[in-house]
Amino acid sequence: MFSKKKQTSTIDKDQLELIENAQKRIKQKKRLYIHFVVFLIGAIFLIIANTVLGIGKDFTIAGINWFVYAILAWLFLFLYHFINVFITNKFMGKDWEKQQLDKLVTKQEQRIDKLKNNFLKEETKIAQTQAYNEAKAISTSDKKKATELTIIVAAGERNAIGKDNDLIWHLSDDLKRFKKLTNGHHIIMGRKTFESFPKPLPNRTHIVITRQSDYQVPEGVIVVNSFADALDAAHKDDNPFIIGGGEIYKQAMALADKLEITRVHATFEDADTFFPEIDSSKWKEVNRTTHDADDKHAHAFSFITYEKK
Repeated sequence: MFSKKKQTSTIDKDQLELIENAQKRIKQKKRLYIHFVVFLIGAIFLIIANTVLGIGKDFTIAGINWFVYAILAWLFLFLYHFINVFITNKFMGKDWEKQQLDKLVTKQEQRIDKLKNNFLKEETKIAQTQAYNEAKAISTSDKKKATELTIIVAAGERNAIGKDNDLIWHLSDDLKRFKKLTNGHHIIMGRKTFESFPKPLPNRTHIVITRQSDYQVPEGVIVVNSFADALDAAHKDDNPFIIGGGEIYKQAMALADKLEITRVHATFEDADTFFPEIDSSKWKEVNRTTHDADDKHAHAFSFITYEKK
């Protein structure tokens, strides 16, 4: 049912020819050795047969016993065989050796040329791979730049953002704007900010930064131990948001691309958490919408958007 696959020799033709002729050479020498042994034994046998057993004792040629001619004929054949193997070198003469050497040199030169060509191809392939990797790195870098990291915060005139892990004010339109902007995105926060929520906010992926190794959270909430890990966890989102608290905002300012500020036009002396100062040399205001105080909003406020210069 299954036939054995015929093995293919890995020895090239020139090497195979050398091996075959070497085997022939060995066989020649063995035959010569056997010829010599048989010659000695045969000569002794002929002498004993004639002189001891008396076989053909009276048969002579030119006054010389017949076995002497037999031994001489056998010796002639042996000498011819000896000369053929060791002197004329019929099967492996000098010309043949030179021819084989030339073949091997040519073969090696061809192999060297092939190796050179393969090496050049490999170098070209490596160069192409390096170029591809560099292009990929640039593309990846461009993709990273395309990801917009946004800080969103409501802060008073002196950058107050809260007290006792809670907001100092309740602005209905601000909460609606927060929901609209962050809906469907990753929101990055510190542990205390997360704990200020009665439950996780719907339709958002929560990433909580804490040093606690066994911090327990509801299913779907991601816990990390550093701001860098938080960014890595949100890398698939093209616009993750930083939502607090104060220390997380400080870490994010250098990396953020945009600020969505709700500036509450009031001062709050009893605040214990503050937003970092916005450096006008690094940030430019690109949009502002102002709302006056009314029956739903105890304070006037402005929605301000900043982009990094």
